Amino acid sequence: MSVDAPSSVTALPDGPVAQAQGTDAHRAIWDVLESVTDPEIPVVNLREMGILRAVRQGAQGLEVVITPTYSGCPAMGQMEDDVVSALARAGVAARVVTQLAPAWSTDWMTAEARDKLRAYGIAPPVKSACAASAGANVIAFAPRKGLVQRETVACPQCGSDNTTEISHFGSTACKALYRCLACMEPFDYFKPY
Repeated sequence: MSVDAPSSVTALPDGPVAQAQGTDAHRAIWDVLESVTDPEIPVVNLREMGILRAVRQGAQGLEVVITPTYSGCPAMGQMEDDVVSALARAGVAARVVTQLAPAWSTDWMTAEARDKLRAYGIAPPVKSACAASAGANVIAFAPRKGLVQRETVACPQCGSDNTTEISHFGSTACKALYRCLACMEPFDYFKPY
């Protein structure tokens, strides 16, 4: 399959990126990019995670803009390679541009991504990074800090909200390690940013 490169930008600057609504070339590029999954969480693609920001025609050809979940994300090189490879298989030459501002937010994750994370065994963020959801917090005691707000995170295995944080860092820096006190299973929680 060969796809002609689009001549304009297709993106939403602040928030989740929607499917391209423009030309057939734009839709074809976005369709190819739907196959590029997050290397650390292979059940979600880069668009669903909000990492994929734009497809545009730059001065040096087609550019795909991505924003890492955090600036030190070790998977960025793999994501760049996967984007370039997927487009090359479709006959499209492109380069990847990493954009750090605005910073990525869990608010950019689609509802589909959150559902897929939960089904995969990772608890999605329980609140918006911009504003806490009503009733999403409980009061807890933290040594040397006193009473603090702590998130109630539901277990993705059994659904119980009787969970506790074991470590603020899980399998990756963007996740925390939790344990369900009902089913006793450990699980990752994708921290809100």
